Amino acid sequence: MIAYLRGRVSHLFLDACFIDVNGIGYRVFISDFTRRTIHVGTELELLTYLQVREDAMILFGFCSQDEYDMFHLLTSINGIGPKGAMGILSASEPKGLSLAISQKNIAWLTKLPGVGKKTAERLIVELFDKVSLPENDVTDEMFVDLSPAGEGAAAVKAEATKALLALGYVQSEIIPVLRKLDAKSLRVEELIKVSLRELSKR
Repeated sequence: MIAYLRGRVSHLFLDACFIDVNGIGYRVFISDFTRRTIHVGTELELLTYLQVREDAMILFGFCSQDEYDMFHLLTSINGIGPKGAMGILSASEPKGLSLAISQKNIAWLTKLPGVGKKTAERLIVELFDKVSLPENDVTDEMFVDLSPAGEGAAAVKAEATKALLALGYVQSEIIPVLRKLDAKSLRVEELIKVSLRELSKR
């Protein structure tokens, strides 16, 4: 098994990269989160998982131990394969996903790609005891993203987050933008429009 790769990024694609390791190029599938941390020409080390199938051997790479560990937890769930897990990790960072599971937030989990109600329920039942977060790791930004709809600015931000996730943005892009905007004076539709303008500048 290939446990990690250390080399230079020679090519970068939407869902994968090529890593040059001593003149040998490895194609590694990556999440959107990992993709934003790497650049062509830079040296890096990725933790990897090798999927062996009858017709192919596929490498998946991770920029952090948290992402690597969450990938293995996700693929332990019946119905979630490696590519499905990567899709989930592209939509949510590991800590945000852990928080949703620990809060038994089915409504939020079903917004993730490929996750229906039954899969969300399995995630909660099978991973609840495995993803508990230390209290000092839980941040206000995470609650903004995961809180169910209610009243006030938090509810407006929660609804705007759901809409932006549906448009293909991910938490690590959305949270910094919403954090600096004053949701108290904006309706959901207005907050989404302002957020989209800010996201287009990045």
